[in-house]
Amino acid sequence: MKKIILAAATLAFLLSGCNSDSKNAGKLFQRAELAFAAGDYNLARLQIDSIRTYYPKAVDVRKAGIHLMQQIDLQEQHKTLAYLDSMMTVKQAELDSIKGNFVLEKDTAYQEIGNYFYPSQVVEKNIGRSFLRAQVNELGEMSLTSIYCAGGNIHHTAVKVSANDDTFAETPASTDSYETTDLGRAIEKADYKVGNDGGVAAYIAANKDKKSLKLEFIGDRNYKTTMYANDIKAITEVSNLARILAGMEEIRKEQKEANLKIQFVARKIEEGEAKQE
Repeated sequence: MKKIILAAATLAFLLSGCNSDSKNAGKLFQRAELAFAAGDYNLARLQIDSIRTYYPKAVDVRKAGIHLMQQIDLQEQHKTLAYLDSMMTVKQAELDSIKGNFVLEKDTAYQEIGNYFYPSQVVEKNIGRSFLRAQVNELGEMSLTSIYCAGGNIHHTAVKVSANDDTFAETPASTDSYETTDLGRAIEKADYKVGNDGGVAAYIAANKDKKSLKLEFIGDRNYKTTMYANDIKAITEVSNLARILAGMEEIRKEQKEANLKIQFVARKIEEGEAKQE
């Protein structure tokens, strides 16, 4: 209320001047102030921009316009934060409703960010099996891992998933692959970040109702196997979890940005008021 009274007093002073430009600019300022009070920030901005464009010599009115523009910026960011808070509440409820369907693996001794797996794909349940595994970290970054242990080394670096309708998706060559042995059996693994996975995760999710898909490991020689319903479901469910977690992380980034803008504008307002004292 104090700021509104001060602005009104400033306006009265400006309109009392003899300069016609100042009077016309003051009228635009009054419209901007009324629009601001009504919550129409776009109209308020338009009026202030008009002052800058048509009455550049109305220095005192322009200064008042700058102050009002700062108030607009401040209110817009508070409005943005309120919206983001409501969106986070929705996302958190969505996460809480499904989080119990996953296994979170996180060793707090050395991990700041844990990884979610679908229960059917945890390591101890899949020893000695060649398959495609999905995981997503707590920031919503999802990846696929192709695990091959069906015989001698094939040195695979990519996988291809296809349906009986001859459509398919294929990963690019992995930049993160490694090989080892367990009791003489060759084991190969290759990781693919979703978003740079050739659309494989999205393809599997799009074919979630199929009982099986074809999975081909691509290397010096290729190895073909079948991806059954459990793995299709696991990757689809992890994809959905990744969507929620990534959305929450994006909201957090926008909240941080809005708070930084509020701090910046508030500091500018304080500096401006200090100069007037």
